[in-house]
Amino acid sequence: MADAHIHIQVEESKDPQVNHPLLKGPEDPQVNIPLLIGPEETQESDRGNDQEVVLDKTLYRLGLFLSLLGFNQSSVLSFLLSWGAFLVIGVLLPVVMLELSNCNGCEKGQIKNFEIGIIICQACLAAASLVCVSHNLRKYGVRKFLFVDRYSGHVERFNEQYARKISDSVRLLFFWVLPCFLLKATREIIRIMYVHHESRWHSAAILLAFVFSWTYVTTIFLSACILFHVVCKLQIIHFEDYGKLLERESDVLVLLQEHARLRHYLSKISHRFRICLLLQFLIVTISQFLTLFQTTGYNGIITFINGGDFAASSLVQVVGIILCLNAAAKISHRAQGIGALASRWHALVTCGANEASLTRYSNSMGSLGTASKSSSFHIDYSESDLESLDFLAAPTNMQLASYMSSHHKRLALVIYLQANPGGITIFGWTVDRGLINTIFFLELSLVTFVLGKTIVIPSV
Repeated sequence: MADAHIHIQVEESKDPQVNHPLLKGPEDPQVNIPLLIGPEETQESDRGNDQEVVLDKTLYRLGLFLSLLGFNQSSVLSFLLSWGAFLVIGVLLPVVMLELSNCNGCEKGQIKNFEIGIIICQACLAAASLVCVSHNLRKYGVRKFLFVDRYSGHVERFNEQYARKISDSVRLLFFWVLPCFLLKATREIIRIMYVHHESRWHSAAILLAFVFSWTYVTTIFLSACILFHVVCKLQIIHFEDYGKLLERESDVLVLLQEHARLRHYLSKISHRFRICLLLQFLIVTISQFLTLFQTTGYNGIITFINGGDFAASSLVQVVGIILCLNAAAKISHRAQGIGALASRWHALVTCGANEASLTRYSNSMGSLGTASKSSSFHIDYSESDLESLDFLAAPTNMQLASYMSSHHKRLALVIYLQANPGGITIFGWTVDRGLINTIFFLELSLVTFVLGKTIVIPSV
């Protein structure tokens, strides 16, 4: 094992992609032994090596993309460059452009008030995402952050699925950024046509500055949401494999250990993302209610020129929250559904037992009942079946004892899985459909309260 570990380290040092700062996590001197890998699965093949190369390239491209956005803060220089770029592009640039834009014959003051609030909310969302994600990446690296590090014991089996899920999530990011970008660009073009500046070059510079700054902070926020989304998607792979494991694995201890490992990973994910998710929910809620106060309290007409940024920012915020809630709810319900799968597995194995074993079991129970009548040992059958079995004499049939022992082990596993479902939690609150419904009705109540304070219906 030590030779294999040294061999892997030498190969890593020769690959420039694996040596990317974000791909390196803290040194781990211990190599975890995989739980579910058999001897036939440990043999390296050409196909497995190709899949590992594909995964390495996928993680390398992801690391470069995250570094470009400023998530790579592994050194003091990268930390200063990241936050310097964020403050200049995400905060200073739109504020300066807003001050330089002139509006002849329109309500410039109201447009400025609307957009200042939007700029602050978008910057706060991006800053919270940048702080939380960069901290985790600096501490763990991309591989351990996504739980695809080569020492976990599962990367050899799921290389192809890992790479496909990561690529699909990155495509999903661009799929949502593109329509938001087009909506923002369309709004700025219409506003530039309405708001006349000194020259066309001046107008074009303001348009490009607004769109570039907005796209930058939007991509940072949605990238953090996508990272949480892909982490949950990768864990769904393991829960699906656990369902298949129930069909082929008879050792209850292995099943128990594997489920404990899955729950441990979900606890880690919840711990790493709980502050980020909580801040995002809080900032989005505050932003939406500030928007509601401004639009309903405004006496004029809200048009696409003075209020178009409300639509663009609201779309981005809702998309980000939906991505996070959707991923968290999916993995939580997969974890909660394991108990049902185990119950079905236990029922099928029990009902599909050998008829001869059941016959011998009935005969032995009959003989034990006859023997108990002639003995002075009393059995209280008012207790449950499992408790009354403790008072019976040990069966002489070893096959029956083995059958009953496996039955009790499976039953104990089912009870454990039903009592410990796991899932994504935020300070103890499991993110599932129940929590989503609670959030929805809470937001609806707040919206109704704000509308009741701002909208006044005149009496006839």
